[in-house]
Amino acid sequence: MKLVLPKKLNGGASEVLDTQKINTVVIVGANGAGKSSFAKELGNQYAGHTELISGVSSLYLKREGEEAPWNNLSFLQSALSGNSVPVLSEYEKLMIRLQSEEFEVAIRYKEESKHNRKILPPQTKMDRIQAIWERVFPHNRLIRNSESLELASVSNLVSHYSAERMSDGERIVFYLIGAVLCAPKNALLIVEEPTLLLHQLIKNSLWDEIEQLRPDCTFVYLTHDVEFAASRTFAQRLWIRAYFADDQVWDYELLESDESFPEEIYLTLLGSRKPVLFIEGTVSNSIDGRLYPLIFPNYMVKPMGGCQRVIETTKAFRQLKDFHTLDSMGIVDRDRRTRGEVEYLNEQHILVPDVAEVENLLLLEPVIKVVAGKLMTDPDDVFYEVKENIIRLFERDLDEQVLLHTKHRVRKRLEIAVNRKIISKEELSDHILNLQESIDVTALYDRLKQKFSAYIDNKDYKLILRVYNQKGIIGQSRLCNLLGISNKASYLNLIISILKEDKKEAEIIRAVIKQSLGLN
Repeated sequence: MKLVLPKKLNGGASEVLDTQKINTVVIVGANGAGKSSFAKELGNQYAGHTELISGVSSLYLKREGEEAPWNNLSFLQSALSGNSVPVLSEYEKLMIRLQSEEFEVAIRYKEESKHNRKILPPQTKMDRIQAIWERVFPHNRLIRNSESLELASVSNLVSHYSAERMSDGERIVFYLIGAVLCAPKNALLIVEEPTLLLHQLIKNSLWDEIEQLRPDCTFVYLTHDVEFAASRTFAQRLWIRAYFADDQVWDYELLESDESFPEEIYLTLLGSRKPVLFIEGTVSNSIDGRLYPLIFPNYMVKPMGGCQRVIETTKAFRQLKDFHTLDSMGIVDRDRRTRGEVEYLNEQHILVPDVAEVENLLLLEPVIKVVAGKLMTDPDDVFYEVKENIIRLFERDLDEQVLLHTKHRVRKRLEIAVNRKIISKEELSDHILNLQESIDVTALYDRLKQKFSAYIDNKDYKLILRVYNQKGIIGQSRLCNLLGISNKASYLNLIISILKEDKKEAEIIRAVIKQSLGLN
């Protein structure tokens, strides 16, 4: 399908998108820029193939004190027979369609099973909605019977209450999934404000799952949520600057990636007002990407991959602050950086934790004790055992760790020495010959070994965490065994759950991690 976009300002040729290659379009722009008018025009061009999906419409036209119509069989029968019925919200209309399908499928299954006892119950749209909805809200369950839809808590499945008591967010999630499932085949789905009332932590994954339900459809999102726009990895992004109603033309352009400036950041310049935090790792497959958004909930957290990318992007973004007015900072692992290197990065607004790497943050004493307390194990006993185990591990790896730190410092000195201003090949040759004399590797190694040995002798747990780079340190510390959980992933999930609960324990974890980053 070729998607011809509405008219451009100054008589420019209309853009044409090939939805066979990219079936997701994200339209971004400030409030009042003309996104809704643009979508309306797009819908008119493809009348009969377009479905408008709006979470807002699922909340309106609710009648106070009146029984929900999908819970009333006579109402449902009246609606299906075409008789006059009260005005319905989109949510109510959806429920009628879903219940109608449930009745039809049940009757058909009943008849077919008379001839074939082995036939399995078919999956309905309600089944698919329920599966996704319960993954989004794991503490609740949807309970269905012949006349109603009810809710129950996982902790008390016996006690049911009407689905009318859903929160607005829960209702919108249900509506969005159902509306997409019920859309016609190969439809153009125009979704207004797809992240409305959705929690920051679920909005991207929810739409990932919804898109997978309908690969035949083309999704067009209208949003001013720039972070959501950046999350649509394989999407065509379009920026609307303004709408000129008299001429019915729009000032818009398709956004292309810029090799020297990350696309996510380019999108950020269009309207996000949150300060930006650049981190290492990826969105979902790293500790950084899962941990830091919960430590800094007021920041838009952008994983950039490697540490060098974080450093370069943070510097570039801050240099453009006069243009976009957004504050920003970065976080990189300490690894084997010296105090001078850390101070230089801090001057560039890049934070460096007081531990060797992000995994070591999870081994800070208050973090361990909070999780131990949650699991009803003795926090002091657990921490003591972990501390002793890590000190023994560091003693075992002492020579290896000293060598790694020595290599890092020699490499940095070589970089500084070679990068000095040299004006002739003779001067460069003499300089290289003198390098070996100027860098005493043996003395450097011995000095570091003496310092690290003192950490062991003094049982200085904090300083060991500062210098000890060891992938798998959590597993080797036997922390998970002491807590009675299976592995590091389970431990991280527990910390994430505590942070999401946002209670006193979450504040303890946030405070100690921020303190490690040099923040009050």
